[in-house]
Amino acid sequence: MVAIPFDTLKYASTLEAAGVPREQATALSGALEINLKDLATKADLDARLLLLEQRMTIKLGAMLVVALGVFATIVKLL
Repeated sequence: MVAIPFDTLKYASTLEAAGVPREQATALSGALEINLKDLATKADLDARLLLLEQRMTIKLGAMLVVALGVFATIVKLL
């Protein structure tokens, strides 16, 4: 599990400068431990878009096959 580098001291100092009490600023800075596994990366988004594109292509192909079948049936009956 890789943690994102985050300067908690600078964050706490910024909060204190804005008027947040020291104890609260320290608590807030400690709560911001974010792991990369919780964030979507560009690779994650690219993979999801590729999967979505494949699913849409399959659905479009299926609709085309059904539409051609219906059209052929109608032509054959008339």
